[in-house]
Amino acid sequence: MSARDVARAIDSLRRGWPIAIQGSGAPVGLLAIETADAGRLVAFDPGGDSPILLSAGRAATLKLANQIEAAIPDSPVLVERTFWIDFDCAVALADPQLDMATPMKGPFRAIPVPDPDVMTAALVLARTAGVLPAFFVGAATEPAITIVDIDDFEDPIHLAIAARAKLPVEGSERSEIVAFRSPDSPGEHVALIVGQPDGNPPLVRLHSECLTGDVLGSLKCDCGPQLHAAIHAMEGTGWGILLYLRQEGRGIGLVNKLRAYALQDQGFDTVDANTRLGFAVDARDFRVAARMLDLLGQTRIRLLTNNPEKVRVLQATGIDVVERVPIALPPNRFNEKYLATKRDRTGHQL
Repeated sequence: MSARDVARAIDSLRRGWPIAIQGSGAPVGLLAIETADAGRLVAFDPGGDSPILLSAGRAATLKLANQIEAAIPDSPVLVERTFWIDFDCAVALADPQLDMATPMKGPFRAIPVPDPDVMTAALVLARTAGVLPAFFVGAATEPAITIVDIDDFEDPIHLAIAARAKLPVEGSERSEIVAFRSPDSPGEHVALIVGQPDGNPPLVRLHSECLTGDVLGSLKCDCGPQLHAAIHAMEGTGWGILLYLRQEGRGIGLVNKLRAYALQDQGFDTVDANTRLGFAVDARDFRVAARMLDLLGQTRIRLLTNNPEKVRVLQATGIDVVERVPIALPPNRFNEKYLATKRDRTGHQL
C-alpha cells in the first residue's frame, strides 16, 4: 500500500464508503458514522451487530470511559451494539451537538478493544479526513491500508518548497512568500519572510490557519490580531518568518472547529469542546514548522509564542530556540474566556 491508498481511504471516509485497516492481525472494516446512512449501514453490517468505535474523550461524556482512558481523549473505546442502537442512535452517540436535542437513553456498555492500534489509527485518519472520529466496526470488504501507511502519510519529511515570490503586505513591504507542498496532503503550508536575513536568528511565528479569525475578523479568538502583530514585530526587529500552517482548528479542520464553536455556545470551553467531539485538546503537528524552517536554512530562531509546546517540539526536532518572545494583546468580551482557558488549561504563558 502507499500514500495513494491512504488518500483513497480518506476520500472514502468523506463519501461514506467503508474502509479497511490492517494491523498485526486480520484487516478490520470501518464505516464512518458521520458520512454514512442507514442503507449503507445495512450493507456494511447486515447482521446489525457491529460495535461502535468512539474516542475516549467522547466516551467520557457518555460515562463509558474510566479516568485513565479519558486522560488520553483520542484513545479508542468500543461500544457494544445492541438491537436498539440503530443508525440514528449511533449518530447521536457520535455527535455531541445532538446531546441537548437527543438526550442519551442508554445504557451503553464499553467492551474490550481487540485491535487498539488499528482503532487508534482509524481515529487519526478521521481527524485527517475532517470527519467525526466515530465508526461502525465490522468485517473488512475493501483493500486494507496499514498503520504504517497512515503514520507515514503526513510525515513532514515529504514537504518541499513549491514556489516563492515577492509579496509586499500590510506591515512590511519587504516580504517574500514561500509555498510548501507535500505529495500526501492537499493543503499548502506557507512562509512569509519579512525583511532580509541579517545574520541574527529570525523572529519566527508559528501561526495556524484560522479562516474565521484571519479572514472574517472573528472576535471569538485572537488569531487575526496575533497574525498582524507578528508581522509588525518582525518588521520592527529587522527580519522574521511567519509560518502559516494549514492546521485549522488546532488540527481538527474547519467543520469540526465550527462544531466546537457550537459547543462553546452551549457553555463548554475550547478544551472541553474538542474532547467532547472526540479529538485531542490540540491535534496540530508542529514538526511541519521544523521542516519548513530547515528547508529555509534557519535552524536558530527566536520564537514569538506563548505556547511552550511549540518550543518543546521545535527543540526536539533540531531547531535551536534561542529565545521565547511572548506576545500579548488586549482581550475583548468575546474572547476573554477563550484566552483564560488557554492560560489555565493548556499552559500558555506570557
